[in-house]
Amino acid sequence: WTEAAELGSIQALCNLGIAYHHGEGVQQDTVKGVEFFERAAMQGHAQSRHNLANWEVQKGNNDRAVRHLLISAKMGDDNSVDNIKRAFEAGFATKDQYAKALKGYQD
Repeated sequence: WTEAAELGSIQALCNLGIAYHHGEGVQQDTVKGVEFFERAAMQGHAQSRHNLANWEVQKGNNDRAVRHLLISAKMGDDNSVDNIKRAFEAGFATKDQYAKALKGYQD
């Protein structure tokens, strides 16, 4: 995936993020994994944005996680819509944020 990422594949950046985050085929390096997710997310990769939201939840940054989920939901990521619904039910997202996620997903 490294070569594909160097050639501009956004999916390869996400795959590298997953590999480093979980230590699959490489030595686990969560920070490096997040850096790959960030690079892919900045180029419009919804799954990477969703993965960044999960990372923020693990760190306890629920506000940042919801912002990532709003962006990825608007990009069409149905898992992000589901997670915003869960965040709303748990009190971490507002009704307005949940509504925005639904509207963005549907547009």
